[in-house]
Amino acid sequence: MSSFCFILAKLVKIESSYFKKKAVSAVKVFNTLTRQKEEFKPLTPGQIKMYVCGPTVYNYIHIGNARSVIAFDVIRRYFEYRGYQVKYVSNFTDVDDKMINEARTEGTTVPKLADKFIKAYLEDTAALNVEPATLHPRATHEIKEIIAFIQTLLDKGYAYVESGNVFYRAAKFPHYGQLSGQNIDQLEEGASEHISAEEQAQKEDPIDFALWKTQKEPDEIAWDSPWGKGRPGWHIECSVMATKYLGETIDIHGGGEDLEFPHHENEIAQSEAKTGQKFVDYWLHNGFVTVGAEAEKMSKSLHNFVTVREALQTIDPQVLRFFMASVQYRRQLNFSDDNLQQAKTAVDRFKNVLQTAAFRLQDQTAAKADPAMHELLSQTKRDFEAAMDDDFNVQNALTALYSLVTSMNEHLQKPQIDKEFVQAFSQQLQTWLGIFGLEFSTNDQAGDAKIEALVKERDEARAQKDWAKSDQLRDQLQAMGIKLQDTPQGTRWTKLED
Repeated sequence: MSSFCFILAKLVKIESSYFKKKAVSAVKVFNTLTRQKEEFKPLTPGQIKMYVCGPTVYNYIHIGNARSVIAFDVIRRYFEYRGYQVKYVSNFTDVDDKMINEARTEGTTVPKLADKFIKAYLEDTAALNVEPATLHPRATHEIKEIIAFIQTLLDKGYAYVESGNVFYRAAKFPHYGQLSGQNIDQLEEGASEHISAEEQAQKEDPIDFALWKTQKEPDEIAWDSPWGKGRPGWHIECSVMATKYLGETIDIHGGGEDLEFPHHENEIAQSEAKTGQKFVDYWLHNGFVTVGAEAEKMSKSLHNFVTVREALQTIDPQVLRFFMASVQYRRQLNFSDDNLQQAKTAVDRFKNVLQTAAFRLQDQTAAKADPAMHELLSQTKRDFEAAMDDDFNVQNALTALYSLVTSMNEHLQKPQIDKEFVQAFSQQLQTWLGIFGLEFSTNDQAGDAKIEALVKERDEARAQKDWAKSDQLRDQLQAMGIKLQDTPQGTRWTKLED
């Protein structure tokens, strides 16, 4: 395999004082419920129970969907870097109106449609290097628990049955509207303008929402229940899965900011009414992906979306991943060619410095200690963690890394390098980049022995000042997809696709 890949493979085994995780320190998160940053204190020291709303699996995920997935993957990875054990649950909504309508359009069943797009989701997120969830529950696998949950709400008077539907009495819950900062009277007025006369006649109050929906057509997927054949409403699914797999109170619940109301508002109301306990300690919501000069939200309903699958046909997965991971999760993210190019430049910069470091570690020259560089690495670690501790401020964290890379490139141009520092730098930088989902391959590359032989032959031709042969060998290597770089320390080669 190539020299730099060999060195990188070795580096992952190095124990370094820079790399050891220190005791978990305070992380501050912006809690949507309180509208302020709060010191994160888990229910159980060292452990985090985290639930993030997953996709409705009726189509391929688009860039806007992936933004939420990646934002919370970065948050999860940082908590793990900090030493926490994270139990991460993200659901699949595999039954609702969209699922039923799309299944009819495709001439298939809802379960088959769900299987198709769950498989696609897992493929697309794997391509973006998203860590698999601890659990990926599916709504249709929890029907028994959903029915039992609804029955408890009925028994407590928080729900009522009408024409085979079960509705939740939103106004009965004393804190309804608190998460989204909305007033009950305003909600009622707004809801009454957006529901049909039929639905208005069934509900006691316009803001009431469905826990169970009666089967309307014979071909509509449905399950038996005490209230007749039907299916669960959207909101009840997440309450059931979150409390079943994480407990009555969980540390973090995340999702896109468009889910604050009504989805997350309704989750709180039905969960706390059922359990009598606080549902979530910290609510985290990510910003939208926007497109165009007018920064319009990307969504399927506006027909301005690009699927991840489509994007990956022309965009390097690492670049797309870094593009979405490199903006603080609460900020909007504009999907544009310019921003993607900036992400590519950053990814290439990180890749190149790691390759150069690996190449220089092959030097047989004596290492030269450089205490200033050791201190710079320590300071970067402090700056990086301080930024990430501040509600995952990835921009400031990356600024610290960019500065370190600039100094590292200068150090690597010196005749003698501090090998201990370069080793520590390489391992630590890979660890930090791993939080953003960047991983550079250290696998063997076919044909490396032949490449090394040709490079050596070219070096010998240059030493003999046989420039014609040297140029011929350079052209031959270039035709094989090999880029050469002549440095004071020798010839460095990389594959062009790198």
